[in-house]
Amino acid sequence: METLIYDCVQSSLRHFLPRNAIFLCERLCAEFPSELNLQLLASCYLNNNQAYCAYHILKGTQLAQSRYLFAIACLQMDLYSEAEAALCPTNESTAEVPNGAAGHYLLGLIYRYTDRRKSAVDHFKQALSIDPLLWAAYEELCILGAAEEANDVFGEAAALCIQQQYVHQNLQTLNEDNGIVSCKTIGLNDSSARQMRHSHGNLREIPYNHHGAVIGGVPGGQPLNGGSSLYSTPSPMISQLSAAAPPPLFRKEQPNPNTLGGESSPRSVVNSTVQAPRRKFLDEGKLRKVSGRLFADSGPRRSTRLAAEMAAGTNLNTTHVGANGTSHSSTKYLGGFSSSSRLSSAQIRSVTLRKGGSWASESFEEGRRSEAFDDARLDTTATTSVASSSGDDRAVEHERTIMPMTGVTASCSRGISGVLEVLRLLRTLGEGYRLSCMYRCQDALDVYRKLSSKQYNTGWVLSQVGKAYFEMVDYLESEHAFTLARRASPYSLEGMDIYSTVLFHLKEEMKLSYLAQELISTDRLAPQSWCAMGNCYSLQKDHETALKNFQRAVNLNSTFAYAHTLCGHEYVALEDYENGIKSYQSALRIDTRHYNSWYGLGMIYLRQEKFEFAEHHFRKAYQINPRSSVIMCYLGTSLHALKRSEEALEMIDKAIVADKKNPLPMYQKANILVSLERYDEALADLEELKEYAPRESSVYAMMGRIYKRRNMHDKAMLHFGLALDLKPSTADVASIKSAIEKLHVPDDIDEDL
Repeated sequence: METLIYDCVQSSLRHFLPRNAIFLCERLCAEFPSELNLQLLASCYLNNNQAYCAYHILKGTQLAQSRYLFAIACLQMDLYSEAEAALCPTNESTAEVPNGAAGHYLLGLIYRYTDRRKSAVDHFKQALSIDPLLWAAYEELCILGAAEEANDVFGEAAALCIQQQYVHQNLQTLNEDNGIVSCKTIGLNDSSARQMRHSHGNLREIPYNHHGAVIGGVPGGQPLNGGSSLYSTPSPMISQLSAAAPPPLFRKEQPNPNTLGGESSPRSVVNSTVQAPRRKFLDEGKLRKVSGRLFADSGPRRSTRLAAEMAAGTNLNTTHVGANGTSHSSTKYLGGFSSSSRLSSAQIRSVTLRKGGSWASESFEEGRRSEAFDDARLDTTATTSVASSSGDDRAVEHERTIMPMTGVTASCSRGISGVLEVLRLLRTLGEGYRLSCMYRCQDALDVYRKLSSKQYNTGWVLSQVGKAYFEMVDYLESEHAFTLARRASPYSLEGMDIYSTVLFHLKEEMKLSYLAQELISTDRLAPQSWCAMGNCYSLQKDHETALKNFQRAVNLNSTFAYAHTLCGHEYVALEDYENGIKSYQSALRIDTRHYNSWYGLGMIYLRQEKFEFAEHHFRKAYQINPRSSVIMCYLGTSLHALKRSEEALEMIDKAIVADKKNPLPMYQKANILVSLERYDEALADLEELKEYAPRESSVYAMMGRIYKRRNMHDKAMLHFGLALDLKPSTADVASIKSAIEKLHVPDDIDEDL
């Protein structure tokens, strides 16, 4: 009953029927209460987005997997201290983190969200060292600004680690499959009395798996069946095989026209037994040497050559060993079945195949007395004739020995080649993402262009391209990239919060409204959807409604830093600076490298004329993103307010070089030059600026003020009029009209007034 319900629960989970799985699993736990069954019930609740149920079920459990599931539930409920205690019990300082790489990744997230950056970085790096394909850990390291170059992370060491895991899993799966077949086809009592006597005295060498369980259905303390299965041999551990003479060989072959109707003599059976190539078993030390040779070079040429060498080696040596046991002579190739041989080291040395020679003629007394095998236990459609010439036997057995190991070797070779291809792809994607997080956006774009067209034209990559153009303040290219991303993955919300901000800057009201409605219809519970809706209202100057939408995004995902920042922007628009500061600080608690929040804090302090605070926060933003002309411009403005004009001009010049299309740094530079009474330089910069921003009224207004100070009233009046014609804001209109009224008033008197 327990097994049946368990299988039904697993089937429901596989078919994404969590409610049915929960119902059945509750019955299971009621009938058979155990912590393992509670784990399954908690998994059902987690699959149904009911983390609170999993939390209460697993609270106080001790098994590693239970603690891991409990930590996931706590993480989803923002209970970081309890999640940390579950993964790292304080009373068990030596306890390992459950689930290896995944457990370390969860710990990294906990430490990141609780503002312990160094510990977070350590655990993310540890997760990557265990599982180099855990991309999410590398992504977090990039966000924290602590990622190493992708070539180092996804290099040779990662290839070696993955290859070892791949081969280990391959051979373990092969062993398990063969063990299952053996269990199904050979009973516990298939051994003859002679075989039992032969195995007696060698009980300590019966192989078990690493949990102490038996292999192939043989209980602990009983000798392993010496007979062979229909399809494969059992899978013993290497270190537990020792000097036991081989049991009698029983084979089932397809009918041979040369041998039908007759039985072979004991002598012929002995010859076929002795002359058939025997597989050798290595101890673990020799296995490590084999593994070392296998992974000494991860290049594709080495892999191809290695596969050829291994295939050739099987023609000379019949020693085939895997990470957890021997290779198995599966008979799906030849239609027969093979035997398990356990030879002592002396026997292995004596039974060798010389190139061009014949097998040594050794007779095993146990092999002379073969006993009849029960045909009814085997396939009733096949005959059991074992008589054949020694040469034919040698060839058949030799092929049976070679083919499975050749298949394993070929599979390993293909696996190694696949590993190298995956790592090559991750190196490109990882380096592009790392450079993007370091705001080296042009370099990141160059890396992404190296991808194949199939990989480049995916939603994730195109979204990253759009983000890179956004950071470069190239909104048109960014919109184009995001449009392609939407076309490639219309269901994906990756980067849609940034896309909505791009449309906000481009003042594309219709596109932004359409995007917001599409995202809401796609997923109402995604923060990106409500960020897009908030940007839509903000563009319409409805800041209160925009703020409500951004707060909804925060409530849906409290760790979504950009939603906190957008809340701060709306508070600033509403001149609620206190709450604006709180929102920006909340974003920085989640992500200390979120430079938008540092910039927002700097803008608040600049408006409040707290110039030292403003300079500090702008500089923090500049350290994170040293390529943003906007940040450099406002940092220069803060320095100028602090009477550090030369430093301010130097920073402004950097901003102009960083983005020549941005008119703001040139305008601020002209403003600083005017304050330093360097009017000619200021006019030259403003004349150049008119080429970039011909419809910017503030440029003409400043030129009018400069001409007024130089007593060039006609030109001053001309530029004031041009400024008014360009429809400036209400505040600017009042300022310009006031300047026109005082056109003939000297500046020193004007300042006194």
